[in-house]
Amino acid sequence: MRRDVLELRQFYASPLGQAARAMVSRKVLEAWGDGHGLDVLALGYATPFVAHLQPAARRVVAAMPAQQGVEVWPAVRNLATLAAEDALPFPNALFDRILLVHAVEESPDAVALLREVWRVLAPSGRVVVAVAARNGLWADAEKTPFGHGRPYSRSQLAELLRDAELEPSGWTRALYVPPLDWMGRWAEGFEQVGSRLWPGFAGLVLMEAVKQTFAVKPKGVRVRAARPVLVPAPGVAPASRARGTLERPG
Repeated sequence: MRRDVLELRQFYASPLGQAARAMVSRKVLEAWGDGHGLDVLALGYATPFVAHLQPAARRVVAAMPAQQGVEVWPAVRNLATLAAEDALPFPNALFDRILLVHAVEESPDAVALLREVWRVLAPSGRVVVAVAARNGLWADAEKTPFGHGRPYSRSQLAELLRDAELEPSGWTRALYVPPLDWMGRWAEGFEQVGSRLWPGFAGLVLMEAVKQTFAVKPKGVRVRAARPVLVPAPGVAPASRARGTLERPG
């Protein structure tokens, strides 16, 4: 069962939630820059991490699962919609970038969700999926949204993406601070030290993937070819026949 949108909003208003927002937003910025001229979709509850893309991106919209509920975002002009996970209300190949947070772990059919992501992602587009790390402290912290649903290891997440025809192209970790509200103020220090000394204890795994597209080869048609007749040039002896060989590509 998904967390309610009010619960998610309350968490990201807390000191620990604000720390999580800062750490994950930094990773998105490192991966995508400012999103200049791009069409961006925030799927699940990913709106806290895409605000920095709005000034430069061509379009930033949000889709939130029906079981979770939707909120007005941003406050001035609503760009968020309620959506069925397996039937996103967008045309094919619309978005250049898609960010999924609080989307995969509690999905009843994660592959179907990611196949919809594949459908609405442009051929040259990129997707970032953030999930609770299986061996991280946040996966067991039920007072946070990351402590619900199924956590993933890096290899499990990569396999899930490939099942949806999304090819992993990079990954990183985030959230080394223990999931205690009063420790949110030291999140930056934990992030700097943890990434160097305890990389396996990060709370989140973030993986970027690209859309796999396959060219369709046209079916060959058998035709009868005329036998060529080669006439040797005057004064040139005919060459002996030899069986040719093809060099295997390296």
